[in-house]
Amino acid sequence: MTGGNRGWTPRGQKTALLVAKQIVEDIARRGNIVGDKLPPEHRMLEEYGVGRGTLRESLRYLELQGALAFKPGPGGGPIVQQPDAGALATSLSLLLQFENAPFSTIMEARAAMEPSIARLAALRISPEALEELRANVEALRAHSRDAATFTAESERFHALIAWGSGNALFGYLFEAMVGILAGATMGVEYPQRQRAHTCSIHEDIYRAIADGDGDAAADLMSRHITDHTTYLEKRFRSALEQPIRWDLGG
Repeated sequence: MTGGNRGWTPRGQKTALLVAKQIVEDIARRGNIVGDKLPPEHRMLEEYGVGRGTLRESLRYLELQGALAFKPGPGGGPIVQQPDAGALATSLSLLLQFENAPFSTIMEARAAMEPSIARLAALRISPEALEELRANVEALRAHSRDAATFTAESERFHALIAWGSGNALFGYLFEAMVGILAGATMGVEYPQRQRAHTCSIHEDIYRAIADGDGDAAADLMSRHITDHTTYLEKRFRSALEQPIRWDLGG
């Protein structure tokens, strides 16, 4: 199957989805925060004018999207949660599986997006986020011999820049892309020389962002992603060519 959902239309949506939308609107209207309980079931049945089965389907849908959790036992019920990029990663991986898209798709998307994201971060990043980025750069260098910690800190560097761009969509998209990669067993390893190179370019990107130099940040990020992709293509081409598969874990 190719070409995506070109015929998609919001018409004819199920009642349960429409109720789910209204529940989210009401959460915002009431100013609910994470941990708040929703009204009891009998009140929601009255308010939304639907049957118990439809309401529960709506709540289950919101639970799958990470917007709700269910507290068991007496006094329990649906609790407001903060959705994360997991649901987006799950949806994207399903769409990409139907397109038979390989993991190189993710690297191409990063190469297109991240230089612009770095440019925006240089112009918009807050002092608090910049301090987090500085600490991350130091942690990456300090843990460069620990493969697992190095990988985690390296991914976090890019996530901090994505969120530091001031555009939440970039933040969620980056986390979703990383989530798709995390769901794969690609067997990618980085020798010490490659890790040292990554530490150096991360430090250069950080300095450009700290200096508010958007052009330099974009150029350095472009070089970084290109070098990283070249390394993967030389050493792990077969992994990049693997088709993306739907990961329910997001």
